[in-house]
Amino acid sequence: MNGVNSQRLPELVEGNTANNPRDTRPFAVRRFPLLLIICFLFMLALIVLHIAVGTLDFSFRDIVLALLQQPQEQLHQQVVWGLRLPRALVALVAGGMLGLAGAILQTVTRNPLAEPGLMGVSSGGVLAIVIYIVAVSGGRSSSLPDAGIMLPLVGLVGGMAAATLTYVLSYQRGSDPVRLILTGVLVAGVCSALTSLLLLWADDYQVQRILRWTIGSTSGRVWVHWNTLWPIALAAVPLGLVCAGLANTLQLGDSVARGLGQRVELTRLTLLFAASFLTSGAIAVVGAVGFIGLIGPHMARRIVGGDVRRLFPLSLVLTAIILIASDILARTITIGWIGLVTGLDIPEGSGLPVGAVTALLGAPFFLYLLLRPKGEL
Repeated sequence: MNGVNSQRLPELVEGNTANNPRDTRPFAVRRFPLLLIICFLFMLALIVLHIAVGTLDFSFRDIVLALLQQPQEQLHQQVVWGLRLPRALVALVAGGMLGLAGAILQTVTRNPLAEPGLMGVSSGGVLAIVIYIVAVSGGRSSSLPDAGIMLPLVGLVGGMAAATLTYVLSYQRGSDPVRLILTGVLVAGVCSALTSLLLLWADDYQVQRILRWTIGSTSGRVWVHWNTLWPIALAAVPLGLVCAGLANTLQLGDSVARGLGQRVELTRLTLLFAASFLTSGAIAVVGAVGFIGLIGPHMARRIVGGDVRRLFPLSLVLTAIILIASDILARTITIGWIGLVTGLDIPEGSGLPVGAVTALLGAPFFLYLLLRPKGEL
C-alpha cells in the first residue's frame, strides 16, 4: 500500500474506533488528557524536589514560603528564587523542547533512531559558541563572557545555520530522508572537528567552560537564561504541536501524502524548521545535552503509539520530566558522592553536568534499540 505500515492502519481510522462502545485502544490512548494531567502533577513535584536538593537543605515549608516571598531567612529567598527555581525551569522547558524536536525528526525521517542533533544543529550551535568564546576573550580568561544574553543568541544562530546548511546540501529535486540523515551526520562531524581544533587555542579556564557546552549543563542557569529561553519556546513549541496533523500524513510515505493532496516538500521543510528551531533554542541555553531527545519520544511512542497528535505532546512532557530528573540525579551525585569522597564544599550552581547523566542513561538505551527486532523499533 505504497509504504503504508499495517501497524499504523488502525490509527488512520481512529475516528471510527473512538466512537465504538467496545473501544479496545490502550488506556493511555483512551484517557490521554488524564495521562497529561498526571504528568504535569509529577512535573510540579519534581520542581519542588529540584529546589530542595542542594548544598543547603530546605524543607517543603521553607520552599513554599520562599516562593511566596515570605521566607523566614533572606538567604532562603535568594537561593530559591535566584539560583534553584530558574535552573529548574530551564531544565524543564529545554527538555521539553528537545523531546518535541526528537519526535518531529523521527516522524519526518521515518527513522526511530533520529534525535535532535541529527541535522547538525547541536554541533553547529556549540561551534558558534566556542568561536565566540575564543574570539571575544582573545585568550584572556578574565574577559570571557559569562551569563549574558549574547552566548545563547550566538548558539541559536549557529544551530539554525547548521540546519540550513544540512537542508541545502541534501536537497536534490526535493529532500530525501536518507540524504538528510547522511548530510546531517557530515555537518555534525565537521562542526565537532572544528570545535576540537579550536580547543587548542583556548586556555584552561576557557576549556572548562567550553566542555560544559559540549556536554550540556544546567549549572549556573539564572533568570537571564530563562528570559532568553521562554520566548523561543513560546514561538517554537506551538509551531511544532500545530504541525502534528501534517506529520501524521507524512508518516504514510511521500507518494501517499501527495495522493492525499499534501504538499510534501513544504510540509517537510516546515517540520524541519520547527525541529531545528526547538533544538537550537534549547542547546543555546543548556548546551548539547545528548540522547535526551531520543529517550523521551521512544517512551511516548510505546505508551500512546504513533499518532503524532498524542505522540508530540507526550514526548514534550516526558522528556521534560527526564531532563529535570537527570539534573536532580546529577546534583545528588555531586553533593552526596563527589563531595563526600573529596571532602570539598560544592558551590551552589556547580557540579556534575546533566549531559553526563543523560549520556550514561542514553547509551544503554540506544544499544537496546539497536538490538531489538526491526519490527519493534
